[in-house]
Amino acid sequence: MSDKVLRVGCYGAKGSYTYEAMEQQFENRKREESYFPLFEDVVKAVQEGDIDYGVVPIENSSTGGITEVYDLIQRYGCAVVGEQIVKIEHNLLGLPGAKLEDIDTVFSHPQGFAQCRPFFNKHRDWTLKPYFSTSRSAEKVAQDGKKNQAAVASRTAARLYGLSVLAENIFFNSSNYTRFFIIGPKMEIKPNADKITLVISVRHEPGALYHVLGYFFYGGMNMTHLESRPMEGRPFEYFFHIDVMGKLEDPSNAQTLRGLKSMCTYFKILGNYPSCKA
Repeated sequence: MSDKVLRVGCYGAKGSYTYEAMEQQFENRKREESYFPLFEDVVKAVQEGDIDYGVVPIENSSTGGITEVYDLIQRYGCAVVGEQIVKIEHNLLGLPGAKLEDIDTVFSHPQGFAQCRPFFNKHRDWTLKPYFSTSRSAEKVAQDGKKNQAAVASRTAARLYGLSVLAENIFFNSSNYTRFFIIGPKMEIKPNADKITLVISVRHEPGALYHVLGYFFYGGMNMTHLESRPMEGRPFEYFFHIDVMGKLEDPSNAQTLRGLKSMCTYFKILGNYPSCKA
C-alpha cells in the first residue's frame, strides 16, 4: 500500500452519496479530502492540479445521465480513471424531536426530489426548495435549527449532522443506484481495466451514427451507455458519450476502435478503467 497522501475531492459535503463513492474508491488509502459545491469546481480542481482525483456523479438508474458532468469532463480535458456505484436510499431528516406534522419546508438537490416524487405528491402543502446537494441540505437543516425544516439525505448524513430520520426509505425505486466517475488529469490503465469511455461525433448525414455504432457489434464489444450532448455553435449536431466494455490493450478491441475512429469527425478516449457492479 502506497504511503503517499492522496488529495481527493468530491461534489457535495461529508455524508453525501458522492462522499460514500469516494470512500469506496479510496478505502484504506491515506487521503486529504476537499469538498466542492459545484460539479465544475471538482473538475476544474483536477485540471488545475489542486487535487489528484475528483469524484462526480454521472448517471442515476432512475433519472438518467447527469449531462452537465459529461460536458465538464470534456471541456476541461480530464480523464476517467475509475467508477463506483452507490445504492441511493433517501430519507427525510429533521431536527431531533421534530415530527412529520411539524414539517412545511424541505431542502434537497433536485435529483433527490425527483427520486422521491410519489412521497412528496402526498405532501403537496410542503415547500420544496432545491439546494446544492443532499448532504448540504442536511447540513443546512442542522445549522438553521428550525423544526419546520427537513432534508432529503442519507442515514450517513443524519449521523454526521445530528439529525433524526422522520421518514425512512422515501425513494420510489428500490433499485436506485448512482454511478460515479473517478476523474484524474490523465488516463491510468490498470491490469483489470475492462471498461472504456469515449466521446465521438459523426457526419451530419442519414445513417452515420448507425454505421459507426455497428463497429461495436461486429467487434464484439458490448456498449453499456450512450449519451448525446449538443455541440456548441452547431445546431442539431451532437457529441456522443459512449461506455463500452473492452480493453485498449486487447488487439481486437484496438482494431475495432481504430475502425470507429476512421468514421468519426471527432474521436477521443476518456479512459479505460475497472468497471464496478451494482
